[in-house]
Amino acid sequence: MRMFRRALATTAASAAFITTAGVALPSASAEGRSTAPVVREVAEGRQEGPVRVDVDGPVQVNYRKITIPPGGGTGQHCHYGELVGVVKKGKLTHYAPVHPGGVRTFKAGESIVEGSGYVHEGRNEGKKDVVLWVTYMTPEGKPLAEPDLSKCDAKR
Repeated sequence: MRMFRRALATTAASAAFITTAGVALPSASAEGRSTAPVVREVAEGRQEGPVRVDVDGPVQVNYRKITIPPGGGTGQHCHYGELVGVVKKGKLTHYAPVHPGGVRTFKAGESIVEGSGYVHEGRNEGKKDVVLWVTYMTPEGKPLAEPDLSKCDAKR
């Protein structure tokens, strides 16, 4: 776990360096083409509190763009690992025991964190698509989402 946190911090620091290096220090190959990395911001979301990721390793990391049409949803499920997502478009209604009253709506520009073990569901109760950009951090070999609710245990 400590190694994963260190790797995550190192990755974030590297990403910041690459972005800075790509903007401030353009370079060229022998053929005259730019060799600076191209960085494109695809989604950004705000999180009110701290984010702590705690996933036993080895860990697989997956990154997905998820589109939920009006009236659609994820179905009830849980996770073996954790995920951090950004609502790029629309409003996601999130039903989970971690929210006061069991429900919270996330708007475009907000981020969502889902922990392991507890049953939850995301729904699009609006009239436009919901678009999410999600990074999953899951113990290697486990599914990204577990729809068999008998395998969900918040004490995990």
